[in-house]
Amino acid sequence: MILLANVTTFLVTRSKAIKVVSTCSFLRIRQMAKQTKTKRKLAHPTLPMQGQLNLQHEGTHFDLRPIFDRLNERYFRGRLRGYKVMWGRRRKHRPREYFVFGTIQEEDRVIRINPLLDQPFVPLWFLQYVLYHEMLHSVVPDESVRGGRRRVHTEEFNRREREFRNYRRARRWEEENLSRFLR
Repeated sequence: MILLANVTTFLVTRSKAIKVVSTCSFLRIRQMAKQTKTKRKLAHPTLPMQGQLNLQHEGTHFDLRPIFDRLNERYFRGRLRGYKVMWGRRRKHRPREYFVFGTIQEEDRVIRINPLLDQPFVPLWFLQYVLYHEMLHSVVPDESVRGGRRRVHTEEFNRREREFRNYRRARRWEEENLSRFLR
């Protein structure tokens, strides 16, 4: 018996929202997850239109692509290939308690940086630190902990993160300016 699942997503463009429904078997999802070479499990199958999305790396004040390329050469010897780096979507409301500076989707090789960092008061070296932090997730393996959970900020990750040239300066700036990003 093969179970089928409908995977629904909404692709939003400037002019309209498009609903995409893909049907695939749980068996196929499980096979895809086993075949993947990323360290994280495949949460959902790649949707057909995902490759057609317009991924923006140019912001008003910063262009993420050349920043990524310089960090890749300096800290990773150019080994991070095929990654898309982009500004995330602007949210209607700022968060109250926590702020996510960036995320990485390893299965799609996409790094998203919060668009609130594309402002003149944000120093370039801080943006570089956030991008470096996300890039580091692609090379440092997670650790399994109790209850089937995983730890992504391991001792090895933290050690490598401290190798960033402006690490202490960036962490201090983050502490002093976090309130500017929260409501």
